[in-house]
Amino acid sequence: MWEEATREAANMLAMRPYPGFQGRWFDMPCRNLVPKAVQRPHPPMWVACSRRETIHLAARNGLGALTFSFLDPDQAAKWVEEYYDIIKSEECVPIGHRVNPNIAIVTGMSCHQEEAEAIRRGLDGFRFFGYSLGYYALFGEHRPGRADLWERFLQVKDQLPDNAGRGGIGTPDQLRAHLARYEKAGIDQVMFIQQSGTNRHEHICESLEVFAGHVMPEFKEREAVRDTEKRRELAPYIEAALARKPKMVPLDDAAIPHVEALGRKAPSPLLNSDRGGAIPIPTQDPLAAREAAAGN
Repeated sequence: MWEEATREAANMLAMRPYPGFQGRWFDMPCRNLVPKAVQRPHPPMWVACSRRETIHLAARNGLGALTFSFLDPDQAAKWVEEYYDIIKSEECVPIGHRVNPNIAIVTGMSCHQEEAEAIRRGLDGFRFFGYSLGYYALFGEHRPGRADLWERFLQVKDQLPDNAGRGGIGTPDQLRAHLARYEKAGIDQVMFIQQSGTNRHEHICESLEVFAGHVMPEFKEREAVRDTEKRRELAPYIEAALARKPKMVPLDDAAIPHVEALGRKAPSPLLNSDRGGAIPIPTQDPLAAREAAAGN
């Protein structure tokens, strides 16, 4: 179901008009999807991954991998290597009309000049993020409107183990070192978890400002060079992958169907005379009437 829908969604974005499709799980008549995206043939496509197998799936389909696991850098390096090995191999057959070779990870983040304050502002919220996922997906029993998940969390928060995402909570120097290890591992993007638990909006904004002023600049300096080198290295592999993609055949103009308004087939509620001060709507095609008069 996912493969069929993802492939056809990309076709709808890329083709004008979309030729139509009848598949196992859904069908769609010939239509033109609007508005078209600014990026052509369509925006970069990603798939959310929580397992190593899904990262491989992303690479085989030429998709970016959003890895929602708190990986340590050594483990991340292995997953990055496997992902790009598949991107460069004949296994990569893009599901869309472009290849998006990118791998992203999630980490906690609370940045402050004082480590203790960064921890005070951000650690409980980060731990709550993991606790709540486990509660709702694995072990919890919930009474809507009555159960207080935050209070349950407070009773056990100090028993919860840390993970690699904890490294994003600290001073600018600590975050710089934390992110540099992922940069060295080959991770392309990092997504920050800041908004969980009782984290305060003003603390999140301040954390982002400190990060932007003291951590991000040096990574931005290296980004352009790294991106250029990466594009150059992957260009022949991406070209070969796109050549392997089975393409949906566009319709000839003569085969594009005429789609009639529903009112041409059955009485329309827009003809109801009791419409008050509604927008005036013509009941006949004024252009067709003018063309008919011109023909006479």
